[in-house]
Amino acid sequence: MTRPLVLHPDTFFSANLAERNIARNLYDQIANLPILSPHGHTDPRWFSENLPFSNPSELLVQPDHYVYRMLYSQGVTLDTLGIKGCSNFASHVEPQQVWKIFAEHFHLFRGTPSYYWLNFVFVNTFGISVKLNAKTADFYYNTISDKLATSAFLPRALFDKYNIEVLATTECPTDSLKYHQKILDSDWDGRVITSFRPDSVIDAEHESFLPKLKKLSEVTGLDCLHYPEYIKALKLRRAYFKKMGATATDHGHPTANTAVLSDSKAKALFEKLINGPVLADDAELFRAHMLTKMAEMSIEDGLVMQIHPGCYRNHNQQLFLEFGRDKGADLPKATEYVDALKPLLDKYGNDSRLNIILFTLDETVYSRELGPLAGHYRCLKLGPPWWFHDSPEGMSRYRKATTEVAGFYNTVGFNDDTRAFLSIPARHDLARRMDCAYLAELVVKHQIDEYEAEELAVDLTYNLAKSAYKL
Repeated sequence: MTRPLVLHPDTFFSANLAERNIARNLYDQIANLPILSPHGHTDPRWFSENLPFSNPSELLVQPDHYVYRMLYSQGVTLDTLGIKGCSNFASHVEPQQVWKIFAEHFHLFRGTPSYYWLNFVFVNTFGISVKLNAKTADFYYNTISDKLATSAFLPRALFDKYNIEVLATTECPTDSLKYHQKILDSDWDGRVITSFRPDSVIDAEHESFLPKLKKLSEVTGLDCLHYPEYIKALKLRRAYFKKMGATATDHGHPTANTAVLSDSKAKALFEKLINGPVLADDAELFRAHMLTKMAEMSIEDGLVMQIHPGCYRNHNQQLFLEFGRDKGADLPKATEYVDALKPLLDKYGNDSRLNIILFTLDETVYSRELGPLAGHYRCLKLGPPWWFHDSPEGMSRYRKATTEVAGFYNTVGFNDDTRAFLSIPARHDLARRMDCAYLAELVVKHQIDEYEAEELAVDLTYNLAKSAYKL
């Protein structure tokens, strides 16, 4: 049976009429503000080459680990979705067959943010008005394919249609940034910038640590297997990234631990890790030391520092060995911040030049640790609900837990943190709706006036991100 697909204009707003009316009014004032996407993982090659997206499966299913982690949990194997393994060998699967598998299982996403994001794309990007299921799979595939073949659906055209003011990608220090250079050399005025993500050259437990250090040596002409030159190389690459438009760094460490080591101790520890074997405690101490060094470098070059700890990555070892990273097998972990950040904050926490944005996958620390920290140290701001909590309920819990202890102005607005380009406006729309719903609740409770809610809605949607990320 074919069912209509309609996005209700009051989605995510309160059932309370007074709150709903205020939320709708607030939303109408900010719904069309430009999108700032200061942290994400889209491919700069899309905007550099501006070629048509190949097919619906490659665009909407295969790059999105939110999608295939759900499918995998219900017995759909990654190879049937055409996901390549570490050997880059995969039995050929026709894109339309991948789409059919996705359509047959689309009901699994009911109640999840992915369900809203994807339906938002289907309606607002592709103009589809029937729900996706096994019977409508071919209609969806053909409709989307036909539109992707037109100039209106080229990457740059969609970027402009979505009213994206700036979009940040994320690259390793060894990346040449050739696609960003090509964008800068083009006559297109879309702003796509890079972010400096040094995890693979800082984390000795990363499977590419030594190969990446050797590549870093090639890129910089310095011997990065020796600590002093390694530090110089990182500074050189940061400077190059900044020249190419970067305003921020990003650090996805397992914990928020920081440490302050003397140069001699840091050098000895680095040499120990280089020569192996790599012990977990040594790797953790070096990561902790390097977070502090990255803060020092941020004071020098002005790049905003993002810290994303608390994720147990690649929990499914067999899947990791077969398919590599970022295949939906990452899980939140309990994370401690107060003691972990103290060495860094003791050294640099009162320096007005330092700007750190903290994220977490551990919601229990919002009001106990992160809110109070950001409510005191001027260098600290709270990032938005991240990853598993980038959801209606996650956003609601975040605001309720952090606002009383940190206020709104020690947060940084929203960032979508996605590889799925077409989901960017959907994610921002959800965040805007949830902020309006929360502000409306405060107005009805007489905690703020409606004009204050209107000002806050604009700040949470646009101004805070623009300021925090120096955009």
